Amino acid sequence: MKKKLAINILMIFLFLPLTGLAQQKIGFIDSESIMKQLPEAQDAQKKIDILIQNWKDEIAEMEKDWKAKFDTYDKRKLIMSDQSRANSEKELQDLDKKIMDYRTQKFGQNGELSAKQLEAIKPIQDKIFLALQEVAREEKYDFVFDKSGQLYLLITNEKFDLTVPVLEKFKTLKTTVK
Repeated sequence: MKKKLAINILMIFLFLPLTGLAQQKIGFIDSESIMKQLPEAQDAQKKIDILIQNWKDEIAEMEKDWKAKFDTYDKRKLIMSDQSRANSEKELQDLDKKIMDYRTQKFGQNGELSAKQLEAIKPIQDKIFLALQEVAREEKYDFVFDKSGQLYLLITNEKFDLTVPVLEKFKTLKTTVK
């Protein structure tokens, strides 16, 4: 009898955590798919595409100008004086640097393209996030992931936040492990 009672108590303790897990609600979205379906996101992307094309055209025009100057220099370099040749070479180097600087300014890591994309897309992403928060609250989701690109955790239920206990545990480990 005691053995049977012990087994029943053990079973309760084993399955009790599983019932807690069953009550958590987890969902996901594909924000990339949502963005593709929103007219304002499509309009923003079209504006960015036009801007990109304009910048590419400007770069192509600068490269064409550089090529024409180089061809002229290449044809005349043998009859140029040393000073004239040096001036032409300096002009070509300056023009090449100008092209590279322009490309970096527009398309570089912190370039104008990044700023324009953020300016155009961020308000739309904020609206999507607000809609997501409302759906998560209404449908009582504890966690919501974004599956487009890398997997991001967008919504969490604060009762599952382990940040403080982990930090406290880390502090105790830090003092005991040296």
